[in-house]
Amino acid sequence: MCGIVGVVGDAPVNQLIYDALLLLQHRGQDAAGIVTQQGRKFFMHKAKGMVRDVFRTRNMRALPGHCGLGQVRYPTAGNAFSEEEAQPFYVNAPFGLVMVHNGNLTNAKALRHELFQTDHRHINTDSDSEVLLNVLAHELEKSTRGAELRPEDVFAAVRGVHARIKGSYAVIALIAGHGLLAFRDPFGIRPLCLGRQGASVMLASESVALEGNGFVFERDIAPGEAVFVDLQGQVHRESCTPSRGHHPCIFEYVYLARPDSVLDGISVYQARLNMGVTLAKRVVSAVPPNDIDVVIPIPESSRPSAMELAQLIGRPYREGFVKNRYVGRTFIMPGQSVRKKSVRQKLNVIGSEFKGRNVLLVDDSIVRGTTSREIVQMAREAGARKVYLASAAPPVRFPNVYGIDMPTPDELVAHGRSVDEVRAIIGCDALIYQDLDAMKQVVRALNPALQGFDASCFDGVYVTGDISADEVAAINLGRDRSEEGEPDTSRLALPNNQDA
Repeated sequence: MCGIVGVVGDAPVNQLIYDALLLLQHRGQDAAGIVTQQGRKFFMHKAKGMVRDVFRTRNMRALPGHCGLGQVRYPTAGNAFSEEEAQPFYVNAPFGLVMVHNGNLTNAKALRHELFQTDHRHINTDSDSEVLLNVLAHELEKSTRGAELRPEDVFAAVRGVHARIKGSYAVIALIAGHGLLAFRDPFGIRPLCLGRQGASVMLASESVALEGNGFVFERDIAPGEAVFVDLQGQVHRESCTPSRGHHPCIFEYVYLARPDSVLDGISVYQARLNMGVTLAKRVVSAVPPNDIDVVIPIPESSRPSAMELAQLIGRPYREGFVKNRYVGRTFIMPGQSVRKKSVRQKLNVIGSEFKGRNVLLVDDSIVRGTTSREIVQMAREAGARKVYLASAAPPVRFPNVYGIDMPTPDELVAHGRSVDEVRAIIGCDALIYQDLDAMKQVVRALNPALQGFDASCFDGVYVTGDISADEVAAINLGRDRSEEGEPDTSRLALPNNQDA
């Protein structure tokens, strides 16, 4: 999961890109980068850290130009601790290319070998984004063959990219002296949208980055579509590969995206309210509402679901946790020990909301279980008589290979375990999970034009159709496990229809 943005404007864009990255900070806190173009020269600054820490006044002054792009990163492939893998990435030929990428290539290892042996291109990092950039550069070189660049050449190159790469990808690239290119994988797994402000055009991962900068949201980039914005702001578009059906990642609506965003025609906030409706039915079937004194969300993503649930079961909604906003999201922190320590730094209880009460805690999802276990213990220490836990998402049982950092089975508390076994590990008195089919139904109802969702972390069905247990194991081996030891793939089991 990363956040990406690109702008072609009629004035300097460095501040616009910076402000957009602040609005996308929730999508990545490991590193940030911006590149701008003036004439045919690129100006770049990138480093590890949050946006506000990476960019100082002197850095911003060194980013002139009326077009550019940026990224906030959290790593799912490559080395999580290497500043070299901060984006954007750059190659000098053809034309000069810089690129930012949100997603994950599932065939990066094979492509790396192919680029070296056949295309004679050098890859300097372990990042799949650098692989993708070099594939794009090679295909662009083939389509132009030394001639002046035309939009149709750009689209021919993107068709070549689609034919070679697999996985999830939303991409924005800047072609020196020509314009901005954006494209999305044929399934539309990772989000990408377009907006305008006068003659300026912005592309970004989420609509909130557009609207927060005064741009009017125009549309989402379609699966398999490419958009080329020339330096005059004229937008050219073409479908560069047949759509395989629109299947956005459902975890975007559960957790990843901001609630004030609209992704692929679906309000994230409304999707979470709808999840509260279906979760309420599950809660009532498991715990009598009269046995619940208060419903308390675990900040922040679970609030809409918790509010809707509380109203439907007729129990009071209360805020019981105060969040320290200056501690990063524990979900994207490397290492279980770091994650566990940060929970109590991140959240503090309001004791009066717990003492002597039976509390229903509502979380957006339960991935590793570390945070949930600590929070349940905090509720008990605050004097709760009973602690029930409801998850607005179904059990996370399978690795994700499309750009969310939960790929190894041993990291997933629900993998290979029953709900009651998970409940015992977390230490709550009852554990209620969302129903997957019901969740899909109420979210898709907000945009019936969607063919479905990638829900592979819940059901093990990988929409690209090319993922087997061996493929997942190979992807896991390429990850940086410096804090958690070697990944254990022995417990990995995919549904029968997904076996190679």
